[in-house]
Amino acid sequence: MNKNYLTNALLQFEYYKQLGEQTFEQLEELELFWEAEKGSNSIALIVQHISGNMHSRWTELFTSDGEKEWRNREGEFELSIQTRQELLQKWEAGWSCLFNALNGVGEKDFDREILIRNQRHTLVEALNRQMMHYAYHIGQIVLIGKMSKGAAWQSLSIPKGASKA
Repeated sequence: MNKNYLTNALLQFEYYKQLGEQTFEQLEELELFWEAEKGSNSIALIVQHISGNMHSRWTELFTSDGEKEWRNREGEFELSIQTRQELLQKWEAGWSCLFNALNGVGEKDFDREILIRNQRHTLVEALNRQMMHYAYHIGQIVLIGKMSKGAAWQSLSIPKGASKA
């Protein structure tokens, strides 16, 4: 059962990664930096945060707290990404860190403890926590993309009014 859960979790992570990428593909470079209002998060800022979180959580998964001392969470909300290429590099680096960690997980690891901010987690609890966190932010990415694109947005799921088709 543990291996089935891990396989499913990996599929879900891949699905949310794909939603983000399908959003990026629809947007012009400037739209990746668009803010709905002054001070709100742009897609680039959210990517910067997700990437920082992924590096912190998935580096040394079982041997150090998921909130690394070297992480500057507040700095993740000060935009340093300047181009689409930088955004895509950060995005890929974060996901690579996650997938590399999870591809190294074995059956015995389900009984190991994981610390996140000094809170004890099982592997399943840590996976659920992070999956929900990333789904939340990727939902924001999709919504921001849709808002910035307006009528030109192409739905990433069944478009409104097309359920019967």
